[in-house]
Amino acid sequence: MTEASKTPEPFNQFTDKAVDAMTLWADANQRVARELVELSVGAAKESVRLYAEIQQGAIEAMRETQATALRWQSAWQEAPKDPVRWYQKTLVESVDTAQKAFRFVEGTSQAVTRSAERLQASAEQAGKSIQETFTSLVGKTKDLYSQN
Repeated sequence: MTEASKTPEPFNQFTDKAVDAMTLWADANQRVARELVELSVGAAKESVRLYAEIQQGAIEAMRETQATALRWQSAWQEAPKDPVRWYQKTLVESVDTAQKAFRFVEGTSQAVTRSAERLQASAEQAGKSIQETFTSLVGKTKDLYSQN
């Protein structure tokens, strides 16, 4: 080898450390990207689960509305025969329908709350994992550049 083709030792050490540092950063970047993808997939699954739960409740509410409409239709025929009984029956039916509507709203609210809690737990876990990744990266980078 000629004198001109030899690379100085400090330059080789610098390039080796730079490559090692880029490898560390690439690994950390991959871990963070994986956590974010898992969080996104979890959020999508949770959204589908919540939508299905709300839709199921809406279908039940629709069935109940149809049943109530049929009961009201048959009750109209009784109104001229016994108006007091008809009034009592419709009042009880109205209160019952209102209670069912409130239970539907309550069930939907509870489903949204549970969904939000699950999403929060997933986000917290992803955040902790990302924080651990960067803490590890900083430690490894310090070790890399503290070596002589």
